[in-house]
Amino acid sequence: SLAAQGYKEIVVTGIEIASWGKDLKNGKTLIDALEAVAVGARSARIHLGSLEPTVVTDTFVARLKKLNVCPHFHLSMQSGCDATLSRMRRKYTTAEFFAVMERLRAAFPGCALTTDLITGFPGETEEEFSRTLAFIEKCAFAQMHVFPYSIRPGTKAADMPSQIEKSEKAARAARAAHIAERMQREYLTSCVGKTLEVIFETESDGESRGHAENYTEVAVLGDMPHGVVRKVKITGVRGEMLVGTAL
Repeated sequence: SLAAQGYKEIVVTGIEIASWGKDLKNGKTLIDALEAVAVGARSARIHLGSLEPTVVTDTFVARLKKLNVCPHFHLSMQSGCDATLSRMRRKYTTAEFFAVMERLRAAFPGCALTTDLITGFPGETEEEFSRTLAFIEKCAFAQMHVFPYSIRPGTKAADMPSQIEKSEKAARAARAAHIAERMQREYLTSCVGKTLEVIFETESDGESRGHAENYTEVAVLGDMPHGVVRKVKITGVRGEMLVGTAL
């Protein structure tokens, strides 16, 4: 197995991992695949790629909780306004999205919830964007990737009326990014005092760096062996990373 070969983390990734099993026509879904991975790599932690919110049901979370899954979940959001989501043809509402976040936070206390946001989608009014800003504040993401909408020739969105000016899309992205930076700082600060399990990957300038189970980058003084899980007491925040002491 991969764990027997020394791998400490297995990343399950893809364009849309929630679609796993749909072509098999045997009733198997993503959670079945994750359970199989867990059996084959019992000592390795499992890190999930981007998740479609609609797959994160009560049953999915209940089964997921039994696995050695990293408490970092990237949920595809795109907008925090129902009207915009409808034009995007997303399959969920903001209320359903928030319920998914609450479900994960209840099962994985302190987990890092991250997302993507597109600003300036065709037809997005200032009122709709204001709703999005209010919603992301409510969600309190650990990290958020913000992108201004860009026209992709051949897509339905490219032919939609009420295209937003490039300068306005950029301005909205900057406003959302400002909130994202604050939310990230708040999440990192909430990690101070905790003990996290870190897999170290690099070293420079007398310190080693790696990623904790919540996918935050962590730095400690000294040379740590690569690929080994070490417990680290988090003592502070430096920029976008945590600093701590290896135990």
